Amino acid sequence: MKVNSLDLDQITQTMKLLGDKTRLRILGLLEEQECCVCELADIFKASQPSISQHLRKLKDAGLVKENRKGKWIFYSINIESSQYPMVRELLTLIPSQRYELEELERQGLRISCQ
Repeated sequence: MKVNSLDLDQITQTMKLLGDKTRLRILGLLEEQECCVCELADIFKASQPSISQHLRKLKDAGLVKENRKGKWIFYSINIESSQYPMVRELLTLIPSQRYELEELERQGLRISCQ
């Protein structure tokens, strides 16, 4: 058994979790910048409860973390996760999600929950 390596069950669960396009894109966005649920809902044209479910699964797996600012919760990628090196490597294989954040800002919808 290697020290600092993930076990096969962890890898399998993470890969299943990230097999969902929305969750993979959410991580790509969070790799760029922290976001609140309302921003992600605007980007995905989805309901806040739907996006919250995706974030809950990612948080339960230790892939994202929360940061409360007043009454709002902002999410960011958890770089301290033992799975982060694998996730970071996977994110290099998908197109950058930065344009989504730039478009949201251009429309004046960045941090629309404040």
